[in-house]
Amino acid sequence: MTLADEIVRIAEAAAAVGADDEPVVGVLVTEAAAGARLYLCAFDAGEEQRGWLALDASGVVVASRDRVRDAVSIAALCEIAEESSFPGDLDELRAQLVQLRIVEAPPGIAEAEAAAAELQRVLGVPPQVATPERLDAIGAAAHRLEAALYDHGDGSPFSTAMRGAQGAVDALWREVESEYRGALV
Repeated sequence: MTLADEIVRIAEAAAAVGADDEPVVGVLVTEAAAGARLYLCAFDAGEEQRGWLALDASGVVVASRDRVRDAVSIAALCEIAEESSFPGDLDELRAQLVQLRIVEAPPGIAEAEAAAAELQRVLGVPPQVATPERLDAIGAAAHRLEAALYDHGDGSPFSTAMRGAQGAVDALWREVESEYRGALV
């Protein structure tokens, strides 16, 4: 079964246990620990609000506050890492690097091209599973690209974004906890 098929199956399971008037509008696939896959399902609660429910791989509602919080944390961190890994379009960057290599052939251009290709490979095509390993891979690829492109005497923009991520993680957790469509214990 593909990840896309899993998402459809879980979305259907979430719709069956959720409120009738709140359609499932998103499913975030997480694996905060190896073999502990959880699906964070978002419901349209109207007026720009979301309801939330976490299901395990069997489609059973998860009641463990700790497991849901871990899933929310890794989902948020991976999302922030993806968005912060490069501030532009990687396809455009790669095309510009090829042109630069052909026209000027500056030192380090091959490393920059390889780093951009690696980051694009690591980011992949959605949907993806949010895992600590994915987070690490995005971080390593983003740092490699930064090192190839920029001289950051003041530090890494990626690292700065990730250090500031805790507020966003906490905000998402507060939303999920307050709008959870099941009991959390």
